[in-house]
Amino acid sequence: MKMKKGTTHEEQLLYLKKIEGQIRGIQKMIDDRRYCVDILTQLHSVLGAILKVEENIFKKHLEGCIRGALMGKSELERKKKIDEVLELIAKLRRV
Repeated sequence: MKMKKGTTHEEQLLYLKKIEGQIRGIQKMIDDRRYCVDILTQLHSVLGAILKVEENIFKKHLEGCIRGALMGKSELERKKKIDEVLELIAKLRRV
């Protein structure tokens, strides 16, 4: 699904690039046979960073795309957006 015009997530690219660097660091840790607890600690840090990016994008979706649909005149569009959010929440909770 395409984003509405004006809705961007470019600010999240900096975070994703940092996460990419963390992943490369973890790969190196494994290559270097680093201690398991150190690797797990870094993995946990990456998971937290990914969840933060997810939270930021979800928040922007609610504040932009969803708010716009709910304020619009189309009852069908409002229902579609509410259903979309409910499905998304259910999907994100399954992880």
